[in-house]
Amino acid sequence: MTAHPPPTPPFRDPQLPFAKRVDDLTARLTLAEKIGFLHQFAPAVERLGIGAFRTGQEALHGVAWMGPATVFPQAVGLGATWNTDLVRRVGEAVSKEVRAMRARDDRVGLNVWAPTVNLLRHPLWGRNEEGYSEDPKLTSAIATAYTRGLRGDHPTYWRTAPVLKHWLAHNNETDRATASSSVRPRVLHEYDLRAFREAVEAGAVAGVMPAYNLVNGRPNHVGPYLREQLRTWTDEDLLVCSDAGAPSNLVDSEHYFDTHEEATAASLKAGVDSFTDHGTDSSQMVGRIERAHEQGLLTEADIDTAVRRQLSVRFRLGEFDPQDDPHADAKEFDTPAHRALAQEAAEQAIVLLRNDGVLPLAAGSRIAVVGLLADECKLDWYSGTLLHRSTPLEGLYERFGAERVAFAEGVDRVRLKTSAGTFLHVPASDTAEDVVRGAEGALDPALLAGRTDLPPLTTDATGTEFALMDWDEGVLTLRAPDGRYVSVAEDGYLRASADQPGGWVVQETFRLEAHAGGHLLRHLGTGRHVTVAAAGVKVADENDTTAETFGLIIAERGEDAVTRVTSEADVVVVVAGNDPHINGRETEDRASLRLPPHQERLLRAARAANPRTVLALVSSYPYALDTSGLAAALWTAHGGQAAGTALARVLAGDVSPAGRLPQTWYESDADLPGLLDYDVIGSRQTYLYFEGSPLFPFGHGLSYASFSYDDLTTRIDDGTVHVSFAVTNTGDVTADEVAQLYARAVDPALPRPRRELVAHRRVTLAPGAREQLSFEVPLRAFEFWDVARGGRRLEPGPYELLAGASSEDIRLRTTVLLDGEPGAPRPVLQRGLEGADFDEQSGVEIVDRTRSTGDAVTAAGGRTGELVYRDCDFGTGAREVTALVSGSGSVELSLDGGAVLAVLETAESGSGPYDYTALGAAIAAQGVHDVRLGLRGPLRLARVDFSG
Repeated sequence: MTAHPPPTPPFRDPQLPFAKRVDDLTARLTLAEKIGFLHQFAPAVERLGIGAFRTGQEALHGVAWMGPATVFPQAVGLGATWNTDLVRRVGEAVSKEVRAMRARDDRVGLNVWAPTVNLLRHPLWGRNEEGYSEDPKLTSAIATAYTRGLRGDHPTYWRTAPVLKHWLAHNNETDRATASSSVRPRVLHEYDLRAFREAVEAGAVAGVMPAYNLVNGRPNHVGPYLREQLRTWTDEDLLVCSDAGAPSNLVDSEHYFDTHEEATAASLKAGVDSFTDHGTDSSQMVGRIERAHEQGLLTEADIDTAVRRQLSVRFRLGEFDPQDDPHADAKEFDTPAHRALAQEAAEQAIVLLRNDGVLPLAAGSRIAVVGLLADECKLDWYSGTLLHRSTPLEGLYERFGAERVAFAEGVDRVRLKTSAGTFLHVPASDTAEDVVRGAEGALDPALLAGRTDLPPLTTDATGTEFALMDWDEGVLTLRAPDGRYVSVAEDGYLRASADQPGGWVVQETFRLEAHAGGHLLRHLGTGRHVTVAAAGVKVADENDTTAETFGLIIAERGEDAVTRVTSEADVVVVVAGNDPHINGRETEDRASLRLPPHQERLLRAARAANPRTVLALVSSYPYALDTSGLAAALWTAHGGQAAGTALARVLAGDVSPAGRLPQTWYESDADLPGLLDYDVIGSRQTYLYFEGSPLFPFGHGLSYASFSYDDLTTRIDDGTVHVSFAVTNTGDVTADEVAQLYARAVDPALPRPRRELVAHRRVTLAPGAREQLSFEVPLRAFEFWDVARGGRRLEPGPYELLAGASSEDIRLRTTVLLDGEPGAPRPVLQRGLEGADFDEQSGVEIVDRTRSTGDAVTAAGGRTGELVYRDCDFGTGAREVTALVSGSGSVELSLDGGAVLAVLETAESGSGPYDYTALGAAIAAQGVHDVRLGLRGPLRLARVDFSG
């Protein structure tokens, strides 16, 4: 009798559609197996031959955390290229390296958590480096390009599965897990959702990651917008992955739910499909889901929905069809093409801010290069480990010859004297090998331990001279002569052991605190003072109140070294900026736009010694500084492995700079709204609404060439505005120009952007070359969110189209007349007023009407707030107003700024914030009026209704 092999199960049949295969596999899984799939680290199901799977491989600008990989410019630098083709190629290279690295290390995941599409609304946000732009159109264009590269071009199988971060309205690290972003409907639909929506609609996105924060009083992980917005934009099964630890935050820090079972069930029902919590230990989350199911908070159908979404991604990644997966044998890693691409991206990211003619540098120039970042190639939290490294100093040595380049770092060289008269000393260590942080790779680099194989600092009669760098706000680092930074390991001892400051909790930063004629030295990572013990120098134990008082002996100030090397140079290049792990990073917002005082001192010294001073800013974010006395100024984000070569080539004129600012550079901190003020319309934020004079505007960037614009034409048909104009290189070098097209409503009925980017293109033109550029702008780009109707509307009337080299450098303009839908007064007798659908507000926050859906409004801090609802039509007359409220306080109603018509008041009832009551009062109103509501006290207002 012949034995027949068992039939191939349908989920293994590549001829079937993925949806049918997913259904078949889901049906074969037990409930316990399905629940296991919902943790970030999904276990294998051996009985079905299914391997383990994890969500989450960081890949923001290269493969991160898993050891050496090609490091491209920071995301904000990629945004500054304004080049979608380049960014697509970068995404492609990154995804190929993900595949190649996974082939030798199965810890590397194919579900990549990138890109970050949070808009760079506020330049003090600590994670500014991770986003692309303050503009939703540019952000979505760059994000779409990157995700297309990550996904790959195969029609069926994806090279990697990109997840967009961080949904939604997330621009503050201060209280990031408990703060609520108050986002009015217009800002939500016209600004924050747009960047996500256009990237998702492009079809190369596998999912999103909700952010830690709350939006309108409700945590993003249980917010309705995942269901009401995100999942309506595509037919694909999007995978929603929680941020790390966020599921527990719902109870532990946000106190939004009483139990973890309630919180887990609510997030799963809201649309979270994979829970990132408790690291690799899935038992906690699995237990919560099991108990939620047992308690009737979840059904098996709820669990199946999430499992299907995860399996859909795994099928698209080719996991179940290895024989058909075109990416299975990818080996492209650190190839010459990838190295060249890293240099190209770094070159294209450089923005020339100003130039009085000193650039490009003349051949044979004697150059003095100075500054704390002159010989640095800095990485950030989401970088891989460098395979190659190029600093500005090395780049200039290579390009101009070391004999023509002088260097002074500009650090303060100091010794630290103890109260006993001895000095801190770094003992010699000939046996310890050089160790680069993160070179071995780690699923969670926050768990990497500090080095204890080196001897602790001691004291002796002469001591060691340290390089002291002050990074602002009193935060300093100390570096030993061998280049290693003083750090503190788990045993509490100070060692010169770190190649760079870094880590989730930076252990290489200190603060000098004046004390008894000297200074206490506080280690910022532990918060403890430094003391001198018999076994070496260490931080004080938790209950140890002794602390050493140090004298700061300055051997040389940084500005003296700068003056010494700059006075005889033909030109000075000051390289200034930030360390991405200090004062502005994940978990830490910046306090100010200013350049750190230490670096201001160096810049002043260079400028005083030599007027031909060029400032090269290398930073994750904008600064506010006076550039008027500089011969030239450039900015670039931290440019990855080829940063120094790229900067040198631009300075030398081998490449004409063509990066453009992806966000506004403001003149001072006074121009900024509060960090937690998300109302870009009301507080006039970003280039869209800012009415002041920026230091440098959005889209700004100069060139070594010049360009003219002409021949602007427009045509409207089939729901599209067709725009064309020509750009000519009128200079004498080949260069790129970034042509930008903006639009604005000429006579809007309500506040609209001053101008708004609708299209752009980066083109390369030889001297004298002319190119006709054509753009198709859908009429949807001219719409706004009409709160009176709860949807988008195209206001009819004239719109100006502006073409130019930046948002302020407009070369051509024309006006088009667009048909649309006229506005109408709000029919308040029929529809009433939703509290959050205001036109203007002062002192008001939007909060959650219930835990699951809906908005309400309340006076910020429980004090007073004002709301205005324009053009409310009471028809032939309203005789009663009813307000749906919770909590205690009052609502005052007036029309057109007149006397108060009604006061609706409720006393404290002891009920919860979601227990609403209807308050009524008699009024007399007819015709069209502006309704004004005053909120007094901590009550919540859900809506107001009127009746005749």
